[in-house]
Amino acid sequence: MDKRTQIFAATEQLIATVGLDKVSMQQVATQAHVAAGTIYRYFKDKDDLLRQLSSHLMMQCATHIQQGVKDEPTLKRQFERLWRNTWTMMLQRDHLLLSRDQFDALPRDDQLHAQRERDAFSDLYQVFQEGKQQGVLKPLDDEALITLGLEPAFCLARKQVRGVITLDSHAIADAIHACWDAISLH
Repeated sequence: MDKRTQIFAATEQLIATVGLDKVSMQQVATQAHVAAGTIYRYFKDKDDLLRQLSSHLMMQCATHIQQGVKDEPTLKRQFERLWRNTWTMMLQRDHLLLSRDQFDALPRDDQLHAQRERDAFSDLYQVFQEGKQQGVLKPLDDEALITLGLEPAFCLARKQVRGVITLDSHAIADAIHACWDAISLH
């Protein structure tokens, strides 16, 4: 792992454990096993580190969530793949899931971030746009469709990690079907 990645991992872990406001550069250095000065070779200050971490996490999420989506033969199967990828990513990175509000609060230029997010998640947006064009999905705003379709994967994964529920493969399939039903035209 290179130093920059080490610093990102340490910052991510600290945000999840102590909260965004309580993270200091010294704590990051200690957690990353680097000298405090090393951090400043890569980042101007804490805000720069947090902005870059936000972009880094977004790119990691986009890569994982969209993996294999284009290989699926139908729109419904593409949606199912997006949902399952979201579910597994959240279970694998449960600290992100349990501290999601902290990570959502990372500083960013909202307009620039929104454009980068659309670019990073282009395959995801394409699925929803094609669904509307084909008359398969409800003619809602992309963000509304994505929220209705995929946000339940986050919420259910959070409940699973916390031990509130335990979903087996059949229950996951039922949840995916319910989400598809919420966004598709009948």
